Amino acid sequence: MNSQEQFHKTINHIQPDKVVVDFGSTAVTGIHVQVVEKLRNHYGLENRPVKVIDPYQMLGEVDRELIDAIGIDIVRAWNTDDMFGINHSQPNRLFKTFWGQEVLLPEAYQPIFNENGDLIVYPKGDTSVPPSGRMPKTGFFFDSIVRQEPIDESQLNIEDNLEEFELLSEEKLDYWAATTKQAKASGKPVIATFGGLALGDIALVPAPFLKHPKGIRDITEWYMSTIMRVDYMKSLFEKQVEIGIENLKKLHAKIGDNIDAVFICGTDFGTQTSTFCSPDQYIDLWLPYYRKINDWIHENTSWKTFKHSCGAVESFMPLFIKSGFDIINPVQINASGMDPQLLKDKYGKDLVFWGGGIDTQHVLPYETPEKVKDETLRLIEIFNKDGGFVFNTVHNVQANVPIENVVAMIDAIREYNGN
Repeated sequence: MNSQEQFHKTINHIQPDKVVVDFGSTAVTGIHVQVVEKLRNHYGLENRPVKVIDPYQMLGEVDRELIDAIGIDIVRAWNTDDMFGINHSQPNRLFKTFWGQEVLLPEAYQPIFNENGDLIVYPKGDTSVPPSGRMPKTGFFFDSIVRQEPIDESQLNIEDNLEEFELLSEEKLDYWAATTKQAKASGKPVIATFGGLALGDIALVPAPFLKHPKGIRDITEWYMSTIMRVDYMKSLFEKQVEIGIENLKKLHAKIGDNIDAVFICGTDFGTQTSTFCSPDQYIDLWLPYYRKINDWIHENTSWKTFKHSCGAVESFMPLFIKSGFDIINPVQINASGMDPQLLKDKYGKDLVFWGGGIDTQHVLPYETPEKVKDETLRLIEIFNKDGGFVFNTVHNVQANVPIENVVAMIDAIREYNGN
């Protein structure tokens, strides 16, 4: 069976012949550019600079050569613009990172440093406005710079928080038609990240892609607003979903069945030990809007819907199911209450676990290759039973993870799949 057939079994909770593997198809299942280069060297691929496909997190492109070398089953369809609003179709330039690696970035990324020697980046590459991102000189990825304007409660307007949510142009629809067609031609399952359905994804709240963000853009203020400004948030979500579904209608008319799954939202609901809100608050503020999105997709397309949430969200799994999500990621097995066997036994018939294949906080970076391999095999055995599991790590593979451990993880996948 090919990747598409295995994925179809997996996503429909039928035991596949092998575990389906993803690295690099989304911004939460990727590999840091430093590790991508080391993997290319390990597998004897051409020695050339790696393209950064997500500068915000410094994720490297997992291209067709590396897809084949690792044995990856899923391919991506991504937007043209990145988190800083910079278009990746423009020519690339060589860029030397703080850790000494030469990578490829769009020309709009110029080496501009602040007084501390940190690297700063500007929305859409426009240096005439305040910077929106900063990479510390000892860091390996960017942090958003919060640019919250003073809040006047009497002047709060949801339109300010809707600036980035707009109807897709014909040009953008044509782009999606072309890029999803190209991805489908690979013969592998395709997951698309259209954007526009964030519903409070905290990475997007500061809007590092906007030159002059207005509305509620401070992270702390946003979390406070989910309690203090509930009517404002509901009005915002209602309008955002209205625009989002209109875009989904246009997209489906253009791309049809070119994709197999769609990334809906990256809003986190969990910390290491608990949740950000109560189940009742989720039911009141988020569930109705997620349900509208998922219902439209399931009633009108063949796509599966992908929800990302880090943290200790075992208690939210029934709510994710009620919200209509098919897929949960990253399955943070090291968080409180997120026991792999418990998750599989209680929710494995309703949810596809896309992630959870290895703990990226403690095991992958710090244990021995032997321990990594054993743990990977143990987790695959649990999650892959009766389908419903796409192998990925718990969130992205970070910089400085020993390449021996990454290879041990991949070798464990191959052993399980009989390769």
